[in-house]
Order: sequence, then structure tokens, then C-alpha cells
Amino acid sequence: MAKVSHDSEVLKVGQQVITACAFIHQEFEGVERVFLPKRASTKKFLPSVYELPGGHIDFGEDIVGGLKREVKEEFDMSINVGDPFHVFTYKNEIKGSHSIEVVYFATFVDSVEKIILNPEDHSEYQWFTKDEVLSNLVDSKKNGEDPEIQGILKGFSLLSGSSLNFGDI
Repeated sequence: MAKVSHDSEVLKVGQQVITACAFIHQEFEGVERVFLPKRASTKKFLPSVYELPGGHIDFGEDIVGGLKREVKEEFDMSINVGDPFHVFTYKNEIKGSHSIEVVYFATFVDSVEKIILNPEDHSEYQWFTKDEVLSNLVDSKKNGEDPEIQGILKGFSLLSGSSLNFGDI
């Protein structure tokens, strides 16, 4: 039997998968930013893509507890988890599964200087402003229709109290 190097390679054909992600935000010099790690290039599902941190919730696991576990495993950081604010679904063709992703507001408990990347999961990270997300991560072909990008923009909008309008993306 072949060794599986990533959870993203474990088949879940025909199964429903629950995923929790964190919109980890922090102000730097008066500017709100979101923490987005870049998936390792060795991942089969969405390699080298910036994403909200998080992962699969284990069977029977509390969703917030699972989100905290995932962030601890991937970055050796603890988080405070706030309210969920965005939910979407997608098919993972690699795993053969259908995922429900719930996005929560969060902040790091630990100092951001202590972030340690697990190289099996992520190759780098950046702190993006809303404008940087729009200029660097929105694919013009999809016109901002990616549900995770919509969630990131929604998070910024909710933080700033501005109205939500995805038609302008």
C-alpha cells in the first residue's frame, strides 16, 4: 500500500466532509490584514494556493475545537475563535468528496513572530489587506466567484462595517 503524504490524498469517495477555517485578522500600523498561508506545492488539491487556515473536522469532534487543533498542528499557534460568518460547499475531485466549509473570525493568542509553518502543509504565508486580496488573489477569469475569496472579502467588509457587494469584485 502506498504511503499517503497528505490528508488531501485520503479518499473520501461519496462522503460529506466538514471543514472549518479561520479568518485570522490583525491590525498592523492601523491597517487590518488577514493571515493567508500558501499551500505546499506538493499538495494534490489546490497546490501553491493561498488559503484561509483550517482543515477537516474529525468525526464527533467539536467544530471550534477542531479548528483550534488544525491551526496548532499547522502553525504551532493558538487562536481565539469568534463567530462564524460564511459557509460554502465544494466538490473535492481529488478525494471524491463534497465539503461544507465554515469560516470563523479568529485572532492569534500567540505573538505572530512565533508562527512556525509545517512544510507538509504550507510553504509560506503573508498578511494581506483587502486591496491586496483583490489585486493579487482574485482571478480575473472567475471574476471573484471563488467562494473562499468571497468569504475573505466578506470578512473584511464585516470588520469595517461596510456593505457587502460581490458584484464589484
